[in-house]
Amino acid sequence: MAAYMICTMAMMAFVSLIGPIARSLHLAPWQTGAVVTVGGVLWMLLSRPWGALSDRRGRRTVLLMGVGGFMLAYWAMCALLIASLQVLPAVSLVFAGLLVSRGAVGAFFAAIPAASQALVADHVAPDQRAGAMASLGAANGIGLVVGPAIAAALAQYGLGLPLYVTALLPLLAFAILWCLLPRNEQISGTASIALRLCDTRLRQPMVVAFAAMFSVTIGQITVGFFAIDRLELEPEAAARAAGLALTLVGVGLIAAQSIVRKLHWTPQRLIRVGALVSAVGFGAVALVSTQWALMVCFFFAAAGMGWVFPAFSAMAANSVQPHEQGATAGSVGAAQGLGIVLGPLVGSSLYELGPGIPYVLVGVLLVLVASLTSSAASGKVTP
Repeated sequence: MAAYMICTMAMMAFVSLIGPIARSLHLAPWQTGAVVTVGGVLWMLLSRPWGALSDRRGRRTVLLMGVGGFMLAYWAMCALLIASLQVLPAVSLVFAGLLVSRGAVGAFFAAIPAASQALVADHVAPDQRAGAMASLGAANGIGLVVGPAIAAALAQYGLGLPLYVTALLPLLAFAILWCLLPRNEQISGTASIALRLCDTRLRQPMVVAFAAMFSVTIGQITVGFFAIDRLELEPEAAARAAGLALTLVGVGLIAAQSIVRKLHWTPQRLIRVGALVSAVGFGAVALVSTQWALMVCFFFAAAGMGWVFPAFSAMAANSVQPHEQGATAGSVGAAQGLGIVLGPLVGSSLYELGPGIPYVLVGVLLVLVASLTSSAASGKVTP
């Protein structure tokens, strides 16, 4: 939980800054989308191998490898951006450097949710997993709150200062894992080869995972540009507005996930209700013209997602055997990675047509997810 929270803080601080930084460095929106997408590609490709490796080698080993690599890659990315803001090199050089460093960040970050969710499944009974996954998600939500809040508070002193500060976070995460993770754990040593990526047991949670992350990344990649173009803010002010909006995302997630533990609803019901609430929040962004309205919309969008994310994780974990938990978490992570791949590309492309269009698309998609899950739960669709 600590590592997930702290690494999310670093990731979300970067996300809230990337729009204004891209404008300052003269990167085009499609280049910004491509930078985020390459991280998603590697997350998608490596989530399943990381998860399967944790089944064989243990959760501690994989978490330390993932956070350690994330730390080094994040340092490289921050160093590149800080240097670029000072000397303004050729756009092509900045773009190439960000592709490499952001790709490495995504590759190593993929290990963290896969091993963390498998660790939860190792120790929690099936009927309590949605609540336990929500606790893990709440820790993630705290990172979503604090990371953008730090970026928003420090952005007024320049776009480089938040990068210096957040670069310390992965080191803290690694130290906590090294000291506090149990050193003695039972390792099955069994490869999870038998669990296919297209296993029918995982079809529905993987579809929901993809749609949820696709929607979230569209909101993340466009909010900075939205603040500049629709709200007519300067880059530094837009960074603060984006940071505050993403902070409200974390608040919404924490509030929603604290309720999940008390509801004792089935994962299917959590997905149906959460997707509809989130659809309203995202869709309404297309209509806003003030900063406070943007923050309110992001709060409701996140509140819905706070029910969806632990629900599809629990649904997947409840569908498989104990020795398959790591590979299962990795498979769901791969679906989320695909959402990270396509979300920025689709979001940044549609943004060129109009600032509100990506948010309308997300609203419609989430309504379809709620409808599909409802039909599947009532027996009209074979999961």
